[in-house]
Amino acid sequence: MLEMTREEFEELVAEALDRIPPELMRLMDNVAVFVEDEPDPASAKESGEEFDPDLLGLYEGTPLTDRGEWYAGVLPDRITIYRGPTLRMCETREEVVAETEITVVHEIAHHFGIDDERLHELGYG
Repeated sequence: MLEMTREEFEELVAEALDRIPPELMRLMDNVAVFVEDEPDPASAKESGEEFDPDLLGLYEGTPLTDRGEWYAGVLPDRITIYRGPTLRMCETREEVVAETEITVVHEIAHHFGIDDERLHELGYG
């Protein structure tokens, strides 16, 4: 497995966020981005989803396309990028950089209401 400190990986996530066009970043609303080492089996169980130890990223929240008048006073949506699975699937630092960027874009797209099928069509799956 490729070695990379948590701090180095967090910097890659920050750089991927910096490459998102400013006009899209301005449209993001009430969302926070986190880096975790591994997906949490307890979170999957709580949400009723099957646990995937190879999960690279996760969006939890209400997409912008599903928000209505009722959407107020809620906790921020959460995007989590997982370091361990990303490092296990990549062989070089360059691959980690590319995969991190794809994962960040993928999860942000969920915030905008874009589903996995469409993301796969666009090459972000």
